[in-house]
Amino acid sequence: MAENLPYSTSVGTLINMLEKIKSASVPERVTQDFVSTRLAMKGGSAAACIPFLKKMGFVASDGTPTESYKEFRNPKKSRIAVGKAFKKLYQKLYEMNEYVHDASDQEILGLIVECTGGEKDSTVTKSTLTTLNALRKISDFDNENDETPEHIEPSHSRDLPRDTALLTPPLLQVPPQQQGAKGINLAYTINLNLPATKDVEVFNAIFKSLKEHILGD
Repeated sequence: MAENLPYSTSVGTLINMLEKIKSASVPERVTQDFVSTRLAMKGGSAAACIPFLKKMGFVASDGTPTESYKEFRNPKKSRIAVGKAFKKLYQKLYEMNEYVHDASDQEILGLIVECTGGEKDSTVTKSTLTTLNALRKISDFDNENDETPEHIEPSHSRDLPRDTALLTPPLLQVPPQQQGAKGINLAYTINLNLPATKDVEVFNAIFKSLKEHILGD
């Protein structure tokens, strides 16, 4: 079944509007008045960009600026915000090629024709390709996920018997040693690099030696 892909008939105006949005204050609603007055962009081509901003997820159906709109105005997140919008706009193409943003023009053209069922020389097909190319030039697809995992399981724990793995933390916290009522409390941390073995006796020997020579009674 043929699918419609979003495109703009005034790509230059769209890119210009996005640049102006970065420096303009966030309005209560993105309207024609906002575009013509605050962004100083008049005419039908500028007004026609508002529906496209909604398709990008920058503007809600009622004209309210979204969190993506606000993220886009942050210089450090601007390209990332467009990259996220790009993947939303061209989700159908990503289902056909997960690396659409890195594909050549000819490869993308072929995907557009296949997806929409349109002719490769049609105005709509050309506008779709032009819009896609303009947006991917101002997008960042490499830094969308900057979150690090909360917990990474030590690799050696998968190789140990269950009862032994529970006894091999990556480090030991040694309790403070007191030197009388007015003494100094000392604490230190011991890092252990444990061998990848399933022999429980090896670990028993390590901890026994640690207790006798370092931890004390």
